[in-house]
Parts: sequence; structure tokens; C-alpha cells
Amino acid sequence: MRNGSARDWGVAADERYLSLETFRRNGAGVRTPVWFVADDTPGDGPATLYVYTTADSMKVKRVRRNSAARIAACDLRGGVTGPWVEAEAVLVEGAAFDRGMRLLNRKYRPWKQVLNLFARLFRPKPRAVIALRPRVDRVPLPEAGAEA
Repeated sequence: MRNGSARDWGVAADERYLSLETFRRNGAGVRTPVWFVADDTPGDGPATLYVYTTADSMKVKRVRRNSAARIAACDLRGGVTGPWVEAEAVLVEGAAFDRGMRLLNRKYRPWKQVLNLFARLFRPKPRAVIALRPRVDRVPLPEAGAEA
């Protein structure tokens, strides 16, 4: 059973920022410091990490095209302070979206609520939640009849 710890990823749960690197079509990585939270729901394997952004951001567009990502602990300005970890980034909706937002609201209280208020008053934009899971490279199976 997992303990839902961000430590599963090599970052401490009390860290405030995570550098999320997503990839352009040409393969170039784009790093962005983001708020994150680990899902503490018991289950198998490492915790799922959630981050949020506006639905029209370039991060979201890159994740839609390519789920490959890398993450590392960082400071407010994006200066990496920990090792990079390969991840799979997936846009979530419904119950997973709601859970991610609830967890983020709890971790970043009261700052996230203040930002949400200003966003609603001055720039109402839909939000997107990205779930990060460990990257599992799929090894192609040998074709039938092929010798190993």
C-alpha cells in the first residue's frame, strides 16, 4: 500500500513548488514552477501528484499532445533543488479534478482561495488539473514466431 507521500517522488510533501517540465513538438522541454499536492488515498504504487493551471495555458496544450513530463522540487523562481523524475502527465476531469482542487485548496490555504477570488473577479478562466504519475515505459513485446 502506498502512503500517498510526495517522498515517493523524491520531493517532500511540505515543499511548496515543483518544476514541471513538459515538451514542445520539437522535443524541447519547457520548465514551469507550479504548486502541487500528493494524493493521500491508499493504493498501490507511488502517490499521484496534482497540479493546476488555466485550461488555455501552453502546459495544457503540450500535455494534450505528449504525456511525457519530468518533475523536480524547486524554489519560487523555478530553480531546481532536487533530482528530476520521469512522469506521465494526464489532464483529469470529474471526480479526479474535484479531488485535486480540494487537496490543492487545503495545502495552499489561504493563498489559493485569495487567488481564486481575484481570478473570478478579474479574469474568469476555466481551470485544468494535471495528474502526475510515474512514467512506465512500455517495452514492445516480440512478434509471434520471432526468436528471443
